[in-house]
Amino acid sequence: MATFRATIEWGLKDGEDFANGRYSRGHTVSFAGHVVPATASPHVVGKWAVKGAVDPEEMLVASISNCHMLTFLHRARLAGFVVTRYRDAAEGVMEKTAEGRMAVTRVTLHPEIAYDGRRPTPAERDRLHHEAHEECFIANSVKTQITVEDVEPAET
Repeated sequence: MATFRATIEWGLKDGEDFANGRYSRGHTVSFAGHVVPATASPHVVGKWAVKGAVDPEEMLVASISNCHMLTFLHRARLAGFVVTRYRDAAEGVMEKTAEGRMAVTRVTLHPEIAYDGRRPTPAERDRLHHEAHEECFIANSVKTQITVEDVEPAET
């Protein structure tokens, strides 16, 4: 078992009007050793979001992509492949659920993976992605639909 911690910190600034919703949604997310500027999604709060900060929905999509990548790299190594580059332009969709609540309902991963030496066959690649999905701690923690659509890397 492991325990993970994050500290979220926000404070009302001079001149902001909390009662009327006129306040910055900017805050920080601190982990052991580093701090990330964060905000509410501009899709949700408009001008009260902070430019250049990450929102919770983006962090969810990034967490799913990150976990899948790390697990895929592990599975590929165990299968004897040498991965030299992994890039994923992951995309999450937020929409109303059947119950009428907003949720990130789908995340599509678009990994572009380069190899040194033998590349996996399409069947081997699909198996590696399936194993990565099954073992990914984050994928096992959410009910969001996660799809992988491999992208062929551009030749360099």
